[in-house]
Amino acid sequence: MLAVQRHKLIIEELRRLGAVRVSDLTELLAVSEMTVRRDLDSLAADGLLEKVHGGATLRGHLSADEPGFEAKSHRQLREKEAIAQAAARLAEPGQSIGLTAGTTTWRLAHHLAQVPELTVVTNSLQVASVFHRAARPDCTVVLTGGVRTPSDALVGPLAVSAIRSLHLDLLFLGVHGVTADAGLTTPNLLEAETDRALVAASARRAVVADHTKWGVRGLSKIAGLEDVHVFVSDSGLGDDARAAIGEHAERVVIAPLRRRNANGGG
Repeated sequence: MLAVQRHKLIIEELRRLGAVRVSDLTELLAVSEMTVRRDLDSLAADGLLEKVHGGATLRGHLSADEPGFEAKSHRQLREKEAIAQAAARLAEPGQSIGLTAGTTTWRLAHHLAQVPELTVVTNSLQVASVFHRAARPDCTVVLTGGVRTPSDALVGPLAVSAIRSLHLDLLFLGVHGVTADAGLTTPNLLEAETDRALVAASARRAVVADHTKWGVRGLSKIAGLEDVHVFVSDSGLGDDARAAIGEHAERVVIAPLRRRNANGGG
């Protein structure tokens, strides 16, 4: 098969699926992984797709970038703080809770640090640091091992192995994107695998996601909306999105935003 034919098939798969994996393309095209990666490099150079870890997404259709923690921490600050305050009310003293990595769960950790007698399991270095600084003797923090991602998550076989032996009462799940069909997604394949292990280990699951996450579809699926018990977002989430989520989740919580003061502060 000529390169131009392979490129045409890759773009067709992207338009059909929204995202493709290198491993799937090697089977579809009957070529080596190296050949597929060269094809993806060529198409990316032409501006036809975005390369992500383990595959590619269609440029302009899917969000495939994975900004670092510092970059993401400055986005939607008011929304994240409002969501964190609302979500913290879901936790009860004495529970075992999980927190995935992310800047919204990081804000949430500041509020959960005030809840007594929690056992916290997290794969986030930033989240663990919040509880460490709080120095509560009645709080136990379990930090999974693993390989560090740009978002300061610990992922991979070590993290998954540790999580699979645990049982959590409640998981707070941050996500890169949410859509009605794809559910909860992330651009990082290893982070998705680790998050899936946390989902499987939890009795109840609460998603914390600001309105900008709706309509974004990352490369790898974490869970479906049917796996969500409570979805916590902000008032920017549209009615259609609320209805779509409400068809699956038990409850959609909309966190009210604090009004800005006269000087424009939050």
